[in-house]
Amino acid sequence: MIIRDATGQDWPKIYPFFTEIVAAGETYAFPEGMDSEQARPWWMEQAPGRTVVAVDGDTVLGSAKMGPNRPGRGAHIATASFMVDPAHQGRGVGRTLGGHVLDWARAQGYHGMQFNAVVETNTAAVGLWQAIGFEILATVPEAFEHPAHGRVGLHMMYQRL
Repeated sequence: MIIRDATGQDWPKIYPFFTEIVAAGETYAFPEGMDSEQARPWWMEQAPGRTVVAVDGDTVLGSAKMGPNRPGRGAHIATASFMVDPAHQGRGVGRTLGGHVLDWARAQGYHGMQFNAVVETNTAAVGLWQAIGFEILATVPEAFEHPAHGRVGLHMMYQRL
């Protein structure tokens, strides 16, 4: 597995699993039913942000986007989002992307990384982020409409770099 910057040619490979994950409604509060061009700016970051892909040969296994959590006086804290193609889950893609993003944030001089909205029922992600050093700072109760569990909390998670 190689992690590299995403290019325009990667978007057609990201979009199918982006759409599948958003439509499942379990992890992201992105608008549903977006066509490729509507969805693209939700995932493909512009500078100072960055989007990467995890690839195995020509196959995109997953992707991450990262950048400053807030502009101006909040720009010293990074944020990131991750999607792993459901067809390639269980291969360590999320962990590898997480490590890459943390290394990038440290190299860029960020003071910390904040995840603004990790769905509390996404136990695989919560467990992974805790295993690599994130802590849950707060949970906003009933902030996410989950298709199976109803209204569930969103964790704010943080790691000092």
